[in-house]
Amino acid sequence: MRHWLGEAKAKRVYLVLRDRILSGAVGVGAKLPTENELARYHGVSRVTVRRALGELARERLIERRPSAGTRVIYRPSPAPMTADISGVLANLADMGRRTTVKLLSFDYVPAQGAVSEALDAGADQLLQRAVRVRSIDGLPFSYLVTHVPESISVTFTEEELARRPLLELLERAGVKVERARQRISAGLATPQVAKALGLHTGSPLIELVRVVYDQGGRGVEYLHALYRPDRYSFEFDLMRSGVSDARSWAPVVGKTSEKAARRPAAAIAKVSSHKTKPLDFAPRR
Repeated sequence: MRHWLGEAKAKRVYLVLRDRILSGAVGVGAKLPTENELARYHGVSRVTVRRALGELARERLIERRPSAGTRVIYRPSPAPMTADISGVLANLADMGRRTTVKLLSFDYVPAQGAVSEALDAGADQLLQRAVRVRSIDGLPFSYLVTHVPESISVTFTEEELARRPLLELLERAGVKVERARQRISAGLATPQVAKALGLHTGSPLIELVRVVYDQGGRGVEYLHALYRPDRYSFEFDLMRSGVSDARSWAPVVGKTSEKAARRPAAAIAKVSSHKTKPLDFAPRR
């Protein structure tokens, strides 16, 4: 977001409109209300609205024409990635096959901090560190930083990591992957990450930290991943379990049902269906 957007009210209008566009609530080709109408909706001046629309136009989300009005030109990815948390390891291989990756860096660094602790690596040990950006349909959606013990990483080359999923390379090296522990939270894009993902510095991201273990309980991979929330999401099925008052929601573990497997396509259809609904640019309360 450019500095001239500055005013708090302009930022608020910008964020509300941007959210409606990126969520698919206002589809590509839809005409936005006039500046006067938007000003009344949001209780601000036309100048404030003009600043917000100017930023949306700069981001190529809308197109403004004096004679034709303002229309949405943002077209979401036709096949957003959806990860099933209950099948995390299987999902890793599937993602590798469905997407493309660009290797930004490949080097060896001393083990330290949280990575060292998670992989049980001493300060005198080296870890192979790689930075990759993964894309779908040519659109970047994840920024991945991985650390792998040197004893494992010497079995694959930089060129191989640029072409094949890391999980496949670990298994080829004889690693018997058994489980993973991961934490999902929120983060903000640094200048370097923002540039790689096509975002503004400070944009909100889904943050994931995953440690993969072999059958002996040894940490074999430490992943720090940042995802664009408009192009990637996590989902899992829940089932009521327990008895009487002790019943609670628990994740479904095991083979994904046929219905669940079709859910990503259904979600896309749901987003598309919003195109026929009346436009609503009033602030959400």
